[in-house]
Formats: sequence, C-alpha cells, structure tokens
Amino acid sequence: MAKRKAARDRLMAQKTEERGLIIVHTGKGKGKSSAAWGMAARCIGHGYRIGIVQFIKGRGDTGEHLLFSKFPEQVTYRIMGEGFTWETQDRERDIAMANAAWEESKKLMADPGIRMVILDELNIALRYDYVDLEDVLDTLAHKRPDLHVVITGRNAKEELIDLADLVTEMTLVKHPFREGVKSQPGVEF
Repeated sequence: MAKRKAARDRLMAQKTEERGLIIVHTGKGKGKSSAAWGMAARCIGHGYRIGIVQFIKGRGDTGEHLLFSKFPEQVTYRIMGEGFTWETQDRERDIAMANAAWEESKKLMADPGIRMVILDELNIALRYDYVDLEDVLDTLAHKRPDLHVVITGRNAKEELIDLADLVTEMTLVKHPFREGVKSQPGVEF
C-alpha cells in the first residue's frame, strides 16, 4: 500500500491546473439532472453562487426547486419551459421559450459572481433545433475561465461533446416506469 500511495501522490502532484469546466450529462438513463443538482448542492455548501435555467421542464413544485428556493442569496433559478415538447404541441412557442432561456443563460454566465451555471435540458432544445448550436458552442468556448457550466439532457450533439471537458452518459438498465410505476416526488421530481 505504501507503493500505491507514493504512486498516487506523484500522480496528484502533476495535477496543478484549476479552471471552469464544461460538463455534459447525457444518455437515455435517469439521473442527468439529478447529477447536476448534486453539483449544485456542493457549490452551495462551499458558499458559491449558482444559476439554473430549465429549458424544457415547466414545473415549480419539484424537489430541487423547493430546495434551491431556500437559498435565494446563492441560487438564481429560472424555470423557462412549459413542459416536455410532447405536451406543448406548439413548435413556434417552444422555440421562442428556448431562445428566451438561452438569453437568460448567457446573462447568468456573464455574471462574475456566479461560479456554476446549470443548463437543464439544453440538449433537448439543441436536438430539436430550438436554439442555435453555433451560438451555444461559441458562447461556451468564450465563457469566463473560472465558470463551470453543466448541461443536461438526452442526445447531446457531437459538437458539444467534443467541446466539453467532462461527459457522462447515463445508461438505462431498468426503470420502474416501464412496469407501470408513475413518476414520484423525491425520485423523479
């Protein structure tokens, strides 16, 4: 174990860079947004300010919203969607809402007091071409060097994956919804 510790110490000594990361949570499995909420909780615990923009989801009664609303000095939370795309049935309105969410996202990313911005379900908005991919990529490529940006949602664009520093793909193995179990507070929302 002493040899392993020495090797690990040498490896860790080489890791000296600290910078804001672009983080993508994607895939068909559950947990993309939940992983982002965990990162948000860490930031709050460290006393950092964060911004959250929800592109598609439109509910204010989710557990994460109820929790983060208890930290108004640290969390700017914007619910900018009206629900999943199969619920709204109005593409032009969805595009307008997604672009308003993207403009709000850029404002939060420009705020020097914010340490992390979570763009929940941005991947969905990009998948359906609601938001201009080139604008997103350019904005992210030129973000403040100390800002972490977390992007969630299925079907992340390859160009976004290429730009990101950290990409995690959630894989669906089994989900109770397929067995007739409805979404439940504390688990899905």
